[in-house]
Amino acid sequence: MRKNQLLYILFALSLLSILGFSYVSDLSERSPITSCRRWGFYSSKGEKYYAHPEKIVVKPWVGPHNVYGMFMIPDGYRNDFFFTVTIDKTDVHCGVMDEAATKFAAGVNAKPGYYLIKGLLNTRVALQLIIQGKGDQLKQPQNWRVGYVNKE
Repeated sequence: MRKNQLLYILFALSLLSILGFSYVSDLSERSPITSCRRWGFYSSKGEKYYAHPEKIVVKPWVGPHNVYGMFMIPDGYRNDFFFTVTIDKTDVHCGVMDEAATKFAAGVNAKPGYYLIKGLLNTRVALQLIIQGKGDQLKQPQNWRVGYVNKE
């Protein structure tokens, strides 16, 4: 009887460890660190313009999607899929643009003829920069940049 109980306990522990590993690996795949891919940036025959965020929120300890910049883009222009955060002029990180464009978000009102779009930076990247002592640079608008081109 005791031998059967030991086998059941070992089986249950094995099952729990497999399920736990599966859950952890699934979590890590949900939030990948975005690499700067060439296809994420528009190349235009016309002039390309750049914008810096109107507001930056850096609260990675609150959870995912709490490190972002609110960019103001003129109507009639489309923004790149990615934005860049450049630290120390050589350390470049990319984030993704949220697809929802709005006139008011995160306490920022868009000027007439403009719309707002949120650029999300990966929480792990933000935490890594803060741990390296670069949190103040992360909060500087001139370090964040998104490109946009005319829709024509």
